[in-house]
Amino acid sequence: MRIYSLQDFIKYLEKNGELIRIKTEVDARLEVVEISIRALHEGMPALLFENVRGSRFPLAMNVLASEKRIELALGKHPDQLGEELITFLEEAVPPKPKVILKHPGIAKRLFCTLPKTISRPPSQQVVCSPNLNEFPITTSWPEDGGRFITLPQVFTYDPQTRKRNVGMYRMQVFDKQTTGMHWQIQKGGGFHYYRAKKLGKEFQIAVALGTDPALLLATVAALPEGIDEVMFSGFLRGKRTRMAKGKTISMLVPADAEFILEGTVHLTELRMEGPFGDHFGHYSNAAEFPVFHIDTITHRKNPIYPATVVGRPPMEDKYLGNTTQQVLGPLIRLIHPEICDLWAYYEAGFHNLLVVSVEERYRKEAMKTALSVMGEGQLSLTKCVITVSEDVNPRDFHAVLKAIHENFDPAYDFIMIPKVPLDTLDFTSYKMNLGSKMIIDATKNESKNTVNEGALKLQDFERLLKMIDTRITDWKIIGETLLVVTVSDNGKEIVTKLTRSPEIIGPKIIAATSPDVNIHDLEQTIWGIFTRFDAERDVVFTQEKLVGISPVFRGKMGIDATWKTGYPSPLVMPDEIIDKVNRRWDTYWK
Repeated sequence: MRIYSLQDFIKYLEKNGELIRIKTEVDARLEVVEISIRALHEGMPALLFENVRGSRFPLAMNVLASEKRIELALGKHPDQLGEELITFLEEAVPPKPKVILKHPGIAKRLFCTLPKTISRPPSQQVVCSPNLNEFPITTSWPEDGGRFITLPQVFTYDPQTRKRNVGMYRMQVFDKQTTGMHWQIQKGGGFHYYRAKKLGKEFQIAVALGTDPALLLATVAALPEGIDEVMFSGFLRGKRTRMAKGKTISMLVPADAEFILEGTVHLTELRMEGPFGDHFGHYSNAAEFPVFHIDTITHRKNPIYPATVVGRPPMEDKYLGNTTQQVLGPLIRLIHPEICDLWAYYEAGFHNLLVVSVEERYRKEAMKTALSVMGEGQLSLTKCVITVSEDVNPRDFHAVLKAIHENFDPAYDFIMIPKVPLDTLDFTSYKMNLGSKMIIDATKNESKNTVNEGALKLQDFERLLKMIDTRITDWKIIGETLLVVTVSDNGKEIVTKLTRSPEIIGPKIIAATSPDVNIHDLEQTIWGIFTRFDAERDVVFTQEKLVGISPVFRGKMGIDATWKTGYPSPLVMPDEIIDKVNRRWDTYWK
């Protein structure tokens, strides 16, 4: 089946038993969000809400919220597609005709990267004045600043080079024809906006709502700056992406989208946007961002509005983010042949934890690689990089911990980098877009003199922890490497006590978390640790000293990953919404 549009894909999902139509009237504020989160956690199909209160249009959610639906969208597993792509590219330099014959599937996909312009696009079947109040735009979390468009595909062009970028930036609805435009740092649309401001040129943009999965996945992919997402979508789809001239703007727009919003972003206008419950599992604070003024809306006849939910993992972005790194991750070997694999953890919001497996060809090449990766595009926003040897699977957190246990010596294998750019959504430094990063080198090296102490028995930990501090309310050892404790308050004081206690033997890392983190669930533990610490402020060691101006650390590493005063609140759905969905649960599926 040819899938050019969201509606094509929805029909395909329904044919394969991967879609549920919900006819019960629902509220776009919180109720549909709670339903979609539960459906995702229970492994249910995608959802099409056909009767959203106050809206003219149906609402699609969880469309790509499973590995099966991702494979249906791509036609194969994303790991397979990624390996086929890198194999083809490695063999194609220099170009040889026999390589194309050897890899006809990949060659065909590459030939499909050139977009195709058509004159009568479905996305322009209806042209109307802007009225976002007719859309089933969701409010995801109770303290959100309002309704947010959560799956916008924002088309911008560099005002000098005319290179195109397609990015996904949340859009807070201010009124029926005005929204925010949340351009974070290191985003292509934000770079184009910066260039337009510098040149003083009018900045036209288009926003597509509801495209086929290939264009959606290309939009969220961390492509190198200057690489066209529309062309990449043709590769993912295996068919050329259809585009059309905008109705009121001088740019091309997706021909098969459900909706197109055409308008301008004023170069001198900023407005408070947020808060918003984001994929780090906390609210991102309100701040000033540019404003999008919609002049015209075009749409299909009988369009479907798409939405997603971000928040405490796992959410749908787990599948979107994992897919793009499975396809694109192997490409890093083209510029870093020493890298065997790498993996950004969705549990930590992707940018907070990256593990890289490296074949070290000389001493400390892994550290060089980590520093280099921290300067690559979206990877430059990574907070914590862990390097491991080539025989360690970066996706296996237990294997990564084992490598740390066997190979990590903080005196030689730890670097902290303060006062550098950080993800806009990271709140741990209390300064937007700035913070600190760290590197843990856990690769094997014969010259390392790592000392692995014996291990305490579990009952000994129980006794010791109670003796050291009565504010420790729970604890867990993960892989003999990581001791995680739950504390009621003063996490920094407690974790310092633990790292400097000579009686705590075995774990290389000790982390303190707050009571809202379930430390007996690995997914929630990774989230609770890596989204809540600043490397410069919250990391301690058994011994710390300066040699000249160089810090030297020895012994155990401690991380105060507790929630701290001044942090935004974690995301929690109100009891009344949970109760409402509980009462109505059976009615949704009739």
